[in-house]
Amino acid sequence: MTCAFRLRAALAAAFLLLLTLPVAAEAARVRLETSEGVILIEVDTKRAPITAANFLRYVDEKLFDGKTFYRAARNRTAPTQGLIQGGINKYVVGAPAPIAHEPTSRTGLRHGNGTLSMARNAPGTAMGDFFITLGPSSYLDARDGNPGYAAFGRVVSGMPVVQKILAKPTYPGGRSQNTMGQSIMKPVKIISARRVK
Repeated sequence: MTCAFRLRAALAAAFLLLLTLPVAAEAARVRLETSEGVILIEVDTKRAPITAANFLRYVDEKLFDGKTFYRAARNRTAPTQGLIQGGINKYVVGAPAPIAHEPTSRTGLRHGNGTLSMARNAPGTAMGDFFITLGPSSYLDARDGNPGYAAFGRVVSGMPVVQKILAKPTYPGGRSQNTMGQSIMKPVKIISARRVK
């Protein structure tokens, strides 16, 4: 056998081995069953690996089960636009530690209609609270002097459910000036959050 033949045979064997290896998924789908209906989301595990892994850990450990969508932040001039927020509602007992911030300037993901993103107080404080946007939302992206929020997925189906949650009655007051009038009077229950094929 010549060296060239052996080299071609080794390359062919390596190529066949590569074909049999599992391909790493670039996205994972999660089915959020709520008391208002189902929201199917796609989590971008390739471009936002830290944020996606954190969210999927909460899903896999069933930490979202029984939690709620508790905030509806409507745009004052276009009330069918804004965002809904859900998750552990800052209840950190037993929750995984905060994660590093993945700004949109690093991931290339952008906030738009149906974007899934992490809620946080400051970069590096995100845990188990997330939000879904309705309508144009580029103001949430990172820009000069502003780290923005960490977008990490999108709604695949169920935007009518998201819209229904956004329209829920809210209390007139709030914890701060930024969230005044955004607390949902009867929070929408997250019955379960599960990965799907």
